Amino acid sequence: MQIGSIIAVYFIVWWLTFVMVLPIGSQSHHEAGTEVAAGGDPASPIKPRLVSKLLLATGLSVVFTALLLWGLTNETLQHYWNR
Repeated sequence: MQIGSIIAVYFIVWWLTFVMVLPIGSQSHHEAGTEVAAGGDPASPIKPRLVSKLLLATGLSVVFTALLLWGLTNETLQHYWNR
């Protein structure tokens, strides 16, 4: 694969992984029973912890992309798929 293709695959995997980890550990104002500011959404998270979720998504997407690229270049798997 060319470097541009690898970057595109990584970006798609990162985005999917980020969406997967967003709800982890989130607690809304409604679930916690706390007051919501005027005009605020009761379903909004109290502490979003976006930095830790960005780092987690980055680490997981590196692993997922590496596994995907390994699977695409593995001769045994290619022989199995091309039967």
